Amino acid sequence: MNNSVKESVSLAREIAASVDDVKGREIVIAPPFTSLYPVSKEIEGSKVKLSAQNLFWKENGAYTGEISASMLKDAGCEYVIIGHSERRQFFGEIDESVNQKIKTAMKYNLNPIVCAGETLEEREKGKTFEVIRRQVEKEFAGLSASEIKNIVIAYEPVWAIGTGKTATPKQANEVHLFIRNLIKEFFNREISDNLSILYGGSVKPDNIKGLMEQGEIDGALVGGASLKGIDFLKLVKY
Repeated sequence: MNNSVKESVSLAREIAASVDDVKGREIVIAPPFTSLYPVSKEIEGSKVKLSAQNLFWKENGAYTGEISASMLKDAGCEYVIIGHSERRQFFGEIDESVNQKIKTAMKYNLNPIVCAGETLEEREKGKTFEVIRRQVEKEFAGLSASEIKNIVIAYEPVWAIGTGKTATPKQANEVHLFIRNLIKEFFNREISDNLSILYGGSVKPDNIKGLMEQGEIDGALVGGASLKGIDFLKLVKY
């Protein structure tokens, strides 16, 4: 919940103008709902793609304050973040609603960026893998192998979001490998091998290199560092 429409467009313009020479990277930005359409026009024709931060699973109706998949498509979105830890923490998001949202997003050809991760209490109790297994199993229930191909997973250690703490590269890679193996178990190895798994937990210019050197980490879901063009571009171009 940051940036006015004017600020969002300005930031998008700065990013889009600076990535023409970037190769082998997919760049996606997720401004607030109020800025989606003007930002989509600003980045049109560039290498930058547009995501929303959330959606509702119903296609339309009397759901005051919510936003539908068709509205996001109409605003120019190709992606949507689903199940972010802050949605779980502050707005009661649960694994079952994440599953419903994924299915609706895919019906409208929106690529879901699906979040999973444990709290500090869960990590300290040694429940990290138990929590991740439960989340992945419930979030992807009823989805086919062909549908999973279009999904991006973001591992968000909740204890490292907005706290300044970061999982060590080794800790992050360990959980990414576990997630990849779960996808192989629930679906198949081909999908698992080609799945993009992002790390999201206080990613900054000074820790991006160590994280990205890990074999199972394919990219980053960036929080605070995405609000300043210079920092975000350092991450893109590390």
